[in-house]
Amino acid sequence: MSNERSVNVNGKQEQLEQYRASDEGQKMTTNQGLKIAEDEFSLKAGERGPTLLEDFHFREKMTHFDHERIPERVVHARGFAAHGEFQVYESLREWTKARFLQDPSVKTPVFVRFSTVAGSRGSAETVRDARGFATKFYTEEGNYDLVGNNIPVFFIQDAIKFPDLIHALKPEPHHEMPQAASAHDTFWDFVANNQESAHMVMWAMSDRAIPRSFRMMEGFGVHTFRLVNEQGKAHFVKFHWKPVLGVHSLVWDEAQKISGKDPDFHRRDLWESIEQGNFPEFELGLQLLPEEDEFKFDFDILDPTKIWPEEDVPVRLVGKMTLNRNVDNVFAETEQVAFHPGHVVPGIDFSNDPLLQGRLFSYTDTQLIRLGGPNFHELPINRPVCPFHNNQRDGYGRQTINKGQVSYHNNSLAGNTPAVSTEAEGGYVHYQEKVEGRKVRARSESFKDHFTQAALFWNSMSFPEKQHIIQALSFELGKVRSKDVQQQVVDMFAHVSLELVTPVAEAIGAIPPASGGSPVTKASPALSQAHTVKKPMTRKVGVIVGQGFDDAEVMSVLDAWKAAGLQPEIIGEKLGQITGTNHTSLEVNHTFLTADSVLFDALCVVSGLAESPMLQKQAARFLQEAYEHYKPVGATREGRPLLEASGVESGPGVVVADQTDEFAASFVEAVAAHRHWDRKLV
Repeated sequence: MSNERSVNVNGKQEQLEQYRASDEGQKMTTNQGLKIAEDEFSLKAGERGPTLLEDFHFREKMTHFDHERIPERVVHARGFAAHGEFQVYESLREWTKARFLQDPSVKTPVFVRFSTVAGSRGSAETVRDARGFATKFYTEEGNYDLVGNNIPVFFIQDAIKFPDLIHALKPEPHHEMPQAASAHDTFWDFVANNQESAHMVMWAMSDRAIPRSFRMMEGFGVHTFRLVNEQGKAHFVKFHWKPVLGVHSLVWDEAQKISGKDPDFHRRDLWESIEQGNFPEFELGLQLLPEEDEFKFDFDILDPTKIWPEEDVPVRLVGKMTLNRNVDNVFAETEQVAFHPGHVVPGIDFSNDPLLQGRLFSYTDTQLIRLGGPNFHELPINRPVCPFHNNQRDGYGRQTINKGQVSYHNNSLAGNTPAVSTEAEGGYVHYQEKVEGRKVRARSESFKDHFTQAALFWNSMSFPEKQHIIQALSFELGKVRSKDVQQQVVDMFAHVSLELVTPVAEAIGAIPPASGGSPVTKASPALSQAHTVKKPMTRKVGVIVGQGFDDAEVMSVLDAWKAAGLQPEIIGEKLGQITGTNHTSLEVNHTFLTADSVLFDALCVVSGLAESPMLQKQAARFLQEAYEHYKPVGATREGRPLLEASGVESGPGVVVADQTDEFAASFVEAVAAHRHWDRKLV
């Protein structure tokens, strides 16, 4: 591969540089570059007179302000993003001719946007919802967008039902409530009367719908795509993003409290992690199927409400994505970025998944209304790193200044340029799938099994995960006012599991089904978070410390934790410096007013609290709540009396030790476990 190619592929940051601007130290001008002499007062007819229409500076400034808000996305409005790079581990030439998947030495720039689905742009981030996981690869052959979610299936099988789903999911129109929540009548009425949603609902009621952070959730392409190699051989493929830190979640009570304490919790976590150099990493995984295996399974591989179980079709890890740079401006980048599943490169093609086929139309249509016209591709964040040439002209927001008289094909005046490329020259050629049949409005019979994989998901869950699903359904249906809708949903999920639906029915006052359940006994261990990677790195630990702490003990523990990758943050009575018995100073990062136990992955109380009854009281409250959320809690020698007084009982994830080294190591191990579900709570 030539150096020129590497520079081209890696040039996105340099390309964007020309659009970045700092106003610091500069003179104010209009948007046309005219220097401004006054920006405090509008032009008037006398000091007390009316404002004059000729005040072009006022009109330009106010007009721009009036138009600063573009329409938010109908779905995925609440999002946050980051820049990064992707490298393939080894050439995938055997499966695809996509050049960015050929050379392990090439770093492909990427831009990734994470988002909730249901809520408005101002909604909280830790709500129960699917999460968007959209990746734009700036490749030398053009932009490739992998537009997915953190859940591998979807509610519906055909895109024609997408408006119905979102109308049902959004706040109910007669009173515009609830915001960013599915716990209401219209959503569950939709579920009960569109039972293809059963599998997705199982995921949405599971811990997957309340991720600990964007850095700790999987991403999925959802649909079945095709990879095509140079020889024209095709494989069906499903795309996965596997987080290096593992898949971890919040508990429901914690998620609700975080929504109030810090509605920006997920974006703050992503931003701070990148700023601190703790770059989020995701491995790209592929599930590959030869075309001849299309009909070998007991489910339709094109059905977007179905997974390919990883035990049946293993995930091959083929590369790594690292997010290493925050955006410079959220509006210009995160809000204006335009993803589209139809943005592909040679070697990546589509399947006949009817939900995917509809998305190929919908995304362009959406960008036209959001971004003001057909030139959204010219916005800096959307521009490819390779040149683009065509006969498209004019429209809102046009930045290209096209030269010459010709804007059509075929032509003779410009030598019939821009000219098309052959396949050998990199021209995109659609996979030549044989298609025949009558024009019908129908779905394949193989799409009609709605409960087998919902039961598979249930069977795959650990005991705590099953309890969380039961609690989630009980909460959601408990918010539904219609008794009839409640009963319909109970009757529907009787087809999945009586173990699931019976306690839910009892909790909401519905009639438990007398019979039912699924005959499916198969499980897929890969679906359970109990089997995920468990690492302590980047976990935030709240360390409660008071004035006059034991210098040697506290500093030894903090140093050991930092070496293990934990991020200890000091919680004290007041902001500022506190001093140890040997005059070591510590900066207090949080007070009990500015922080909360739900904002940390673990809590520890050390020393210096003996002289402050208020500090002891607040610390006890924090410790007790963290303990009830199954988080690691701990105490050094001086902190042990307070830990015991707070009502925290010894047991799993409760770390106390007399030796500092032993305590520090045991606490790191407890943090790596994430939650301690075998803790017995009264």
